[in-house]
Amino acid sequence: MLGPNSPNLIVLLASVLKPVDDTRMRGKFAHTLSSRPGVQVHVAGRAAGTPASVTTVPGPRIEQHALFSGSRLSLERLAAQWRYWQLLQRLRPDLVVVHAPELLPLTLLWHQLSPQRWFLYDIRENYALNVTTQQVYQGIMRRWLAAGLRWVERLAARRASGLLLAEASYASELPFLHEQPTSRVLVLENKYQPTQDEVLDTAPHPTPPPAQPLRLLYSGTISELNGVWEAIDLARSLHAAWPGGAHLTIIGFCQQPDLLAQLHAVVARHPVWLTLIGGGQPVPHARIVAEISRSHLGLLPYRPHPSTERCRPTKLFEYLAHGLPVVATPNSLWQELLTRHGAGLALDFANPEAGTALAAQLQHTIFYPHGVPTDVLWETEGKKLWLLLDSLIKAATFAPQFAPTAQP
Repeated sequence: MLGPNSPNLIVLLASVLKPVDDTRMRGKFAHTLSSRPGVQVHVAGRAAGTPASVTTVPGPRIEQHALFSGSRLSLERLAAQWRYWQLLQRLRPDLVVVHAPELLPLTLLWHQLSPQRWFLYDIRENYALNVTTQQVYQGIMRRWLAAGLRWVERLAARRASGLLLAEASYASELPFLHEQPTSRVLVLENKYQPTQDEVLDTAPHPTPPPAQPLRLLYSGTISELNGVWEAIDLARSLHAAWPGGAHLTIIGFCQQPDLLAQLHAVVARHPVWLTLIGGGQPVPHARIVAEISRSHLGLLPYRPHPSTERCRPTKLFEYLAHGLPVVATPNSLWQELLTRHGAGLALDFANPEAGTALAAQLQHTIFYPHGVPTDVLWETEGKKLWLLLDSLIKAATFAPQFAPTAQP
């Protein structure tokens, strides 16, 4: 337990399926929390091509621990629970931030045995809604899993020191949040956090002259729900409609082997205008940022669905922060950001004539007329995270040296 003679505030950020270099867990939370003296941060998640026992140390006050490797449906997920429990016993953290609901039962047990410590629950998705609407699980298993998720989340909400929401809409969507005082619920949107050595573009990406190729980008999770086929159809259409041709780069991780096999077949047939990077393995975020920097249009071709219609995708903030023009499925929540910054266009990806119409529109549209926006960066969210932690420290009457006065 942190006290007057303790050397550090020890924080553990934990997930199972999210990689140890996950942009929200490692890039945002760990970066923010480790920015103050006296804070040691540990990040536990999915291994990226390394054995599950490997521990890496990327910085003096951030350590990474791999809990899981292998496929999502393997028995390794049970072993990950055991590794998580061992990590809790070995590190004895003062604060745990849980980024995945499947780690909540052991976290609740840990908290029951050590009630003087804190944990925060970072709600990144409406998990029960996803289970009931995305057709991954079937029949009674889907109903039981959704009910189990709601039960453990409600129990965790009562015991957590704070509840963090990746989307503002969750405050009204999740029924167990209605039982909590608003002071314990904090929205931390998935805004963009540059790496320490990254210099953001100060000028937006220009549209190339018609005689030059148009570079399109689909990044992040590769799935049918996220519109990968719609992105390919648009690229095919633009390749014919744009005088210089078009090229689509798909970069990210695909969790569905059958879909990945189909994509490889399509890429093999159309290598002139289609490239796939990653697919079977998570892609380092720096590689995705590099593709953003060399692209002309970022695509958000999401299919309309209850699990995504009220969420702002992380890649939307990534594209805006880099001044990359965006073409997105019509969505009022996304359109508000695009309109405010003049950052992109809404497009019906299901329309066979969409590519031809877009090619004409691009030649007469000026994107980001007021420059690259700064209100899409994580800095403001990071300050809110520290204000929450400062309030916990103050309430616990810890020694003054563990409440630094300077904001990050």
